[in-house]
Amino acid sequence: MTIGKTFNQFIQKPFLHRYITLLGLWCLLPIVAWLTKYFPGKYNNFLIFKQVYWHTVDKISLYAAYPAEYHDTNHYGPVFSLIIAPFAVTPLWLGLLTWLVCLSLCLYAAIRIMPLSKRQHIFIYWFCAHELLTALFMSQFNIAIAALILISFVCIEKEKDVWAAFCIILGTFVKLYGIVGLAFFFFSKHKLKFSISCVGWATVLFVAPMLLLSPDYVVGQYVEWYHSLADKNTENLASIAQNISFLGMVRRISGWVSYSDIYLIIGGLIIFALPYLRFSQYQYPAFRQALLASVLMFVVLFSTASESSTYIIPFVGVAIWYITSPWKRSNWDIALMVFAFILTSLSPSDLFPKYIRAHIVQPYALKALPCMVIWLKLMYEMCTHNYQPLNNENRV
Repeated sequence: MTIGKTFNQFIQKPFLHRYITLLGLWCLLPIVAWLTKYFPGKYNNFLIFKQVYWHTVDKISLYAAYPAEYHDTNHYGPVFSLIIAPFAVTPLWLGLLTWLVCLSLCLYAAIRIMPLSKRQHIFIYWFCAHELLTALFMSQFNIAIAALILISFVCIEKEKDVWAAFCIILGTFVKLYGIVGLAFFFFSKHKLKFSISCVGWATVLFVAPMLLLSPDYVVGQYVEWYHSLADKNTENLASIAQNISFLGMVRRISGWVSYSDIYLIIGGLIIFALPYLRFSQYQYPAFRQALLASVLMFVVLFSTASESSTYIIPFVGVAIWYITSPWKRSNWDIALMVFAFILTSLSPSDLFPKYIRAHIVQPYALKALPCMVIWLKLMYEMCTHNYQPLNNENRV
């Protein structure tokens, strides 16, 4: 029996294609991340998050440096103090563990409610599992951002515009990435209701901290948040761990430093907007799902705040791109998926050659390359292909 035949028989085992198996895996991954971070004491990001709550209680700056407590500074919006509160008041070990588990389960649930077949769900879970682990190691909110974008899309599809607006505004008030959910506005059948809901939820979330804190303090923290983001953008340009995006890749490969990223961003926005002109395709679920994939990739590829752990967002988009097309994927598409898994997902890990990672991938932000190639191919497909369903055959 050949190794290839043995492998094929193994991956076809029913156990690997059950929701309960993947749920178990996605519960195990945060535990693995917790074990590798808590005991060596490598949980600086969670210390920042935990202290955001206590700094709010003490009514002191959420964005000042506190070197005696942790390294770096907070860059999440003031409303994040309400989200992190349940995890901040518990013992550190329990808070970190439950935080990681909740992040993982949040994204698991968001994928599960996507209007896809079981085989498509299972594919996403397996394909994104390693990238999820990378994100869990950093304990950041990016996993929840991916979930909120997915949930907002599903809510639009199910005409639950009020809840779609809530997810979009919540994501925006914690980390600006969430605002990309507004891209689904054109698919809403209740645009006025959706717009009013966005304004309403923005008001609620802006005022919510004022139920416990003075308005002057809350407004002051929003002003500080704005300045912290502006300063962080400047810092990102010079950091090898930040700006792992198409913007950073171009800047590092070219060696140019005296230009503005706005030109690349405008170009990206124009390409991103072109599929919206294909009004006749709006009726097809596959076209709308393609736009979802585009949104998930675009928000990271064209952001200077992108880092390795942020790629759980576009990686979910890559999986959605592959499985939702109404046509059969080509061998080139399969090659792109392998390329993305190796260079984007595996490159930060010990499974990837250390020398190549340290001297080629990281210095030139090449983690972004496969996702950028796939995004450009997706844009071409959305501008030229017909997304009308061909049959009910699963393409995964």
